[in-house]
Amino acid sequence: MTECISKAIQFTRVKRRQVVANFDGGRLTTDAGVLLLREVDRQIGLLDAINDCLPDPRDPRFIIHNQREMLAQRIFSIALGYEDLNDQQTLRDDPALQIAAEKAPDPADPHAPLASPSTLCRLENRVARKALVKMSRVLVEQFLAAHTTPPEEIILDFDATDDAVHGQQEQRFYHGYYRHYCFLPLYVFCGGHLLVALLRPSKIDGAKYARAITKLLVERIRQQWPEVKIIIRGDSGFCRWRLMRWCESHSVDYVFGIGKNKVLERRIAPLMEQAEAAFSETGQKQRLFGETDYAAGTWDRSRRVIMKAERLEAGPNRRFVVTTLTDSSQSLYDSRYTPRGDMENRIKEQQLMLFADRTSCQDFLANQFRLLLSSFAYVLLHAMRDVYLSGTDLATAQVSRIRLTLLKLAARVTTSVRRIVLHFASSCPYQSLFRNVAASLLRPPD
Repeated sequence: MTECISKAIQFTRVKRRQVVANFDGGRLTTDAGVLLLREVDRQIGLLDAINDCLPDPRDPRFIIHNQREMLAQRIFSIALGYEDLNDQQTLRDDPALQIAAEKAPDPADPHAPLASPSTLCRLENRVARKALVKMSRVLVEQFLAAHTTPPEEIILDFDATDDAVHGQQEQRFYHGYYRHYCFLPLYVFCGGHLLVALLRPSKIDGAKYARAITKLLVERIRQQWPEVKIIIRGDSGFCRWRLMRWCESHSVDYVFGIGKNKVLERRIAPLMEQAEAAFSETGQKQRLFGETDYAAGTWDRSRRVIMKAERLEAGPNRRFVVTTLTDSSQSLYDSRYTPRGDMENRIKEQQLMLFADRTSCQDFLANQFRLLLSSFAYVLLHAMRDVYLSGTDLATAQVSRIRLTLLKLAARVTTSVRRIVLHFASSCPYQSLFRNVAASLLRPPD
């Protein structure tokens, strides 16, 4: 006791009372809510599916940390907000993470640590392309399994974004639009479900591989849901005639933005003049819609293009959309095309909150694996949000808020021969929500 007092931190007094702090509280964690994610994984079988994709070449006689445990350690850590492998140096001793990763108990050391940063680094750098392809399919299978009944219609949102790099990574190139060295990952979402996260070098066209990925996705989805109507959606970067022609020949609808050019500017001019006149008269924002048949010089044929002529206080705003859909012009633009902006929020969750841009490995395939690890963390958090937080204040929350509300919870952990007990703070403000989510996850199947 004397030794602890001597090492205590002496803060300023509160009136006449001393304020003393030390680090003798026992086995504590600030991430006890990770047990909810463990139960989500047990429901959807994500970690087992990933582990089955990745062969383990190590000699079983010398394995201390099994592969599934390391995958769980890495994915749960990302979901908890730890972006770097260096964080694992201290996280490997976190009792909640050890429980979530199902660290096999060692009778000689019941508190044996999880894998070190160097061990996890070796895991990242031994993943081969074949395993990455299999793991990418897991995202699609998780999407299909999330639906108990086939939907009538799905919209697949395609988008590319920049992933800035600051070292000498393989396949990093300077991008003129983003004005820095980066990768150019391609994402495909359906609502909040992530189906594709493909790392690409940035020296390519933004729509590179979109047609091949569309083909693979459509084939697998129709195998499961033969009658589903599929719509592909993207910005002008995906307005490529070969992709549109493939969609048309395979009964897949599309709605893509299309860049401005002199021909389209001439065709929208009468609408724009009407919008300008109405704005001058009323001083209010004006929106007018029209359509035209248009074919760029490289296209194989003409297609329906929706035109939006908008006059804002800041000036004119012209937009064009090419589509196979037959909705009215305004309805198509507002109800079919504009909602694609929500996909950008999902990408922000990936990159800003789940560190999908932490691609600092030298090897390109290792960086693709890191992108997938972030994607799997997103799948777990979205499954919690979509199913177990439905009807709560967190039903539409971003993953960062879910993390702070339900995962970053302090607890004291006590271990005995028969039980592991987590003692949460009595004053936890979200204990009612936590109890309800846990009850839903632990409820026996009907």
